[in-house]
Amino acid sequence: MKQDFTPILLGSDINVYGMARSFNEEYGIKVKALADSQLAPTRYSKIVSVELHQGFSEDPTFMEVMRDQMKIYQDHQEPVILIACGDGYAELLSKHKEELEATFIVPYIDYDLLKKLISKEGFYQIAEEYGLPYPKTKIVTVADYQAENYLKLPFDYPIELKPEDPVSWLDVHFEGRKKAFTIHNEAELKDIISKIYSNGYKADLILQDFIPGDDSNMRVLNAYVDKNHHVKMMCLGHPLLEDPTPQAIGNYMAILPEYDEKLYEQVESFLEKLNYVGMANFDIKYDNRDGKYKFFEINLRQGRSSFYVTLNGYNLAKWYVDDYVTDSLQEKEPVYGNKLKSQHTLWLGIPVKVFKQYATNNDAKRLAEELIHEGRYGTTVFYEKDRNFKRWLLLKYMFHNYIGRYQKYYQVNKGQFFNQQKKQ
Repeated sequence: MKQDFTPILLGSDINVYGMARSFNEEYGIKVKALADSQLAPTRYSKIVSVELHQGFSEDPTFMEVMRDQMKIYQDHQEPVILIACGDGYAELLSKHKEELEATFIVPYIDYDLLKKLISKEGFYQIAEEYGLPYPKTKIVTVADYQAENYLKLPFDYPIELKPEDPVSWLDVHFEGRKKAFTIHNEAELKDIISKIYSNGYKADLILQDFIPGDDSNMRVLNAYVDKNHHVKMMCLGHPLLEDPTPQAIGNYMAILPEYDEKLYEQVESFLEKLNYVGMANFDIKYDNRDGKYKFFEINLRQGRSSFYVTLNGYNLAKWYVDDYVTDSLQEKEPVYGNKLKSQHTLWLGIPVKVFKQYATNNDAKRLAEELIHEGRYGTTVFYEKDRNFKRWLLLKYMFHNYIGRYQKYYQVNKGQFFNQQKKQ
């Protein structure tokens, strides 16, 4: 197919590679990416060229680089689409959307809405307003901590404790610091909150009802909303295993496609009422106490493991092109995953043997093992059209490292999932 558009990806991680591969599979093109550092998934690749700019992931460097890019593409007749592959880049595109749209297509929501949705407090307020289920939540402020009036909880222990502001959390250090905490009693709660606020953290904290269950109770849902604010694609995934390493807790490592019409209807209603636009990625967990799915957060872009969508026939790149280049998307009926399990493909971010050893033994795992036996599985990074010795060696090394990670960190909890330590 003749290339009548130019995509520019922001970042260099596995999300970038998944999007680059989606463009290459559908249109046979090589994609340009802009980033501030070179990460392994896009290294030695023939389908994505990463252009590095130190400090690019933050202002003011981001817009300095983008203004240079605007000069390069100012007379470009074909549409140039900017696609963020990380939260920070999505926020920067939204923040500078008005200026960037003079040259580029910027398929992201306006900044005012983004600021509400990227805040956990803001997301839960909007979820409450539009009837989207979420875990019972209590917000703790510095004033609450000083007055010790945070101890009365609207739910029982155990509870989840996590920072509202993950950026400022990076500067807070004390022994036992984690990405999130599972608290089992009042004494533990007082101790942890005291350590947090006495070590420089000033933003709010989120206390949340802990939803029981392991990784296999999680769900991930990707959606695409067109420029007219209509949902055109949703694809539900059933994560079967997550990364146990402390710095990567919560990253999905195995995803089986799933279909749930009621869940699709909930998400479609929510996104269209918001006048959303572009890709959205939801983290969800099934609560067997009331039989409901609870929404933890929305990511305002495709997720790092979202290549499972392309792998199952809903190419992530094609939605942008059909929407903004050929303008054919508005005429098409929305598609909501595939009901037919016979057509499903398993996505893996780890070696097969790691999946088989550590995923919970249940019906979903047995189905996944059947797909593996039939050869109906794939990864984001191992791509037949992008093979060379250096890349193959690097990726084999990356995958091999997961064997040691699971041996070290999974066993720390004596076989229990790190779900209790990751962010809900």
